[in-house]
Amino acid sequence: MTTSTTLDWAERPLQAQQYSESGTASLVHATPFDFDATLWCPPCRFISPIFADIAKKTPHVIFLKVDVDELKAVAEEFKVNAMPTFVFLKDVNEVDRLVGAQKDDLQALITKHATLSA
Repeated sequence: MTTSTTLDWAERPLQAQQYSESGTASLVHATPFDFDATLWCPPCRFISPIFADIAKKTPHVIFLKVDVDELKAVAEEFKVNAMPTFVFLKDVNEVDRLVGAQKDDLQALITKHATLSA
């Protein structure tokens, strides 16, 4: 799982695509982005280790974590108004969104979008 900072935010989606194209990982239907604020958000602190555990168990999916305090402009761009918010992107298009620390719903969305491309 990758945590993005202000300096490298713009390069993360490109790196994910290059990683997939290199054969190291296969392209997935969508990449899950976890927008959170783990320093002050109790639901974020609850779901963060769950997101990390799912990432470990799903190595063919590229997971990205975005700290909304550090990357306010990115959170605004994605219209993130509550934390945690999980945004699923495919080819720079949003294909799904989950707001809140809903473990079962998060697992279901990741499973839905983790199908490997042919």
